[in-house]
Amino acid sequence: MTQTNTPSPAAPALVRPEVRHSIKAEPLTCTIGAELSGVSLADAAHDDDLFAELRELLLKYKVLFLRDQNITRAEHVALGTRFGPLEDHPVAGSDPEYPGLVRIYKDLDSAPDHYENALHTDATWRENPPMGAVLRCVESPPVGGDTIWINMAEAYRRLPEHIKTQIRGLRARHSIEASFGAVMPEERRHALKAQYPDAEHPVVRTHPETGEEILFVNSFTTHFTNYHTPRNVRFGIDYAPGASNLLTYLLSQASVPEYQVRWRWQPNSFAIWDNRSTQHYAVQDYWPAVRKMERTGIVGDRPF
Repeated sequence: MTQTNTPSPAAPALVRPEVRHSIKAEPLTCTIGAELSGVSLADAAHDDDLFAELRELLLKYKVLFLRDQNITRAEHVALGTRFGPLEDHPVAGSDPEYPGLVRIYKDLDSAPDHYENALHTDATWRENPPMGAVLRCVESPPVGGDTIWINMAEAYRRLPEHIKTQIRGLRARHSIEASFGAVMPEERRHALKAQYPDAEHPVVRTHPETGEEILFVNSFTTHFTNYHTPRNVRFGIDYAPGASNLLTYLLSQASVPEYQVRWRWQPNSFAIWDNRSTQHYAVQDYWPAVRKMERTGIVGDRPF
């Protein structure tokens, strides 16, 4: 009898580009990210069918990449608005002519902050963190300045079962005071926290559209809020440092390369990501070169 090796049905999807109507989606890793071609984001901002296709691909790949998208700031804002209302950033602010468009410009005169080069999900210190974002490269360094995205649904899926059991039902605090507010004078820092109180979110959230379970802790997460129970704590050491050790372990999952995709920027390249299911890290390895980015952040819903 002659035997033939039949590939699994999922295998071709990992290596072959997906073509849907005019959009070609080329997966960049086996886990996350696809580069799109054959589509203009300016058109997607106004074409219902094209935008619906774009959104479907976003849910599948979690972050979409495009190059050579020479669109205006108004079109950038219009595209972001198709996903939902845009939000300002309380510290970074937004372009006065284009509300919701945040300029992230790094040059020799920039403050030496280190918020982007941390593994994070945008603004989880909000009660309703952003649904996602559309990020454009205006000016890129000749080398360096890449951004890394991480699939946190895959990070949760591959956790050991006993860890999944341990964190089921846990909740955690997320703080702007402990991050952006840390460098502020005490009075201003307290005012920032009063305006944006620490948010509490589930450690494992459910994606409202795909139903995926997602590991939902990041560098804005300070501590668990309901860990100290008889089930978890026999002696004080189980709580301190026990709870902190567990949080550190969960945070470290975003550093696993198998869950990541890395994108090299060029002027007029874009990334569109689902903030509900990913983390990202902007690599600051390009000084003294200049890196200028513009982002629209889309208002999200309350994690559950």
